[in-house]
Amino acid sequence: MFENDFLERFSRIHPATPFVTWIPVAVTCVVRSVLRRDLAPAGIAVAVLAGMLAWTMAEYVLHRYVFHWTNDTPWGKRLHFLLHGVHHEYPNDKDRLVMPLLMSVPLAVIFYLLFTLTMGRALGEPTFAGFVVGYLFYDGTHYYVHHFVPTMRWGKLLRRHHLTHHHADHDGGFGVSTPLWDVVFRTLPVKKK
Repeated sequence: MFENDFLERFSRIHPATPFVTWIPVAVTCVVRSVLRRDLAPAGIAVAVLAGMLAWTMAEYVLHRYVFHWTNDTPWGKRLHFLLHGVHHEYPNDKDRLVMPLLMSVPLAVIFYLLFTLTMGRALGEPTFAGFVVGYLFYDGTHYYVHHFVPTMRWGKLLRRHHLTHHHADHDGGFGVSTPLWDVVFRTLPVKKK
C-alpha cells in the first residue's frame, strides 16, 4: 500500500487489537457511569443499547458515503484505495480486515466528544460504551465473514450479505454487522446475472 515501511506497518493490524484496545474503554465508561449513579442501571443499559444501534447507523453511513466515495482524479483514486479500495482488492488480507488504530482512535475521540458534549457525561459515556461495543461487533463480524464459514442461519445471512456486496454489487450491502439500514434505505445487495 505504501512505499514507506513505517506507514506500511501502521496500515496493518492484528484482528485481536481492537478488542484488546476498546473493551477496556467500554468497560471503563460503564463502570464510571455506575459509580457516578447519574442514571439507574436500567437507564445505563438502555443508553448502551442505544449506542449499539447508533453504531449500526454510523457503520452504514461511513461505508456507503465515505468508504465508497469516489473521485476520478489521481488524488481521489488514491484516497479511495487507502480508505477502502485496498479491502475490495484484497478482501481476505487478514491484517487489513479491522480498522487500524490510526483511524479508530481519532474517530473514537470525535464520537466520545460528540456524545458527551451533546448529551452530557451521564448519558454520553454509556452511549459511547454501546457505540464501542457495536464497533467491536462490526469488526468481529467483518473478520468472521471473510475467514470462516458460518453454520448458524444469522451468520450465513451476514456472510452472504457482505460477500454479495464484495463480489456482485458494490452499490448495495453497506451494513456489515446487520443489514438493518440496507433494508430501511433499500440498498440490499443484488446478485447480478
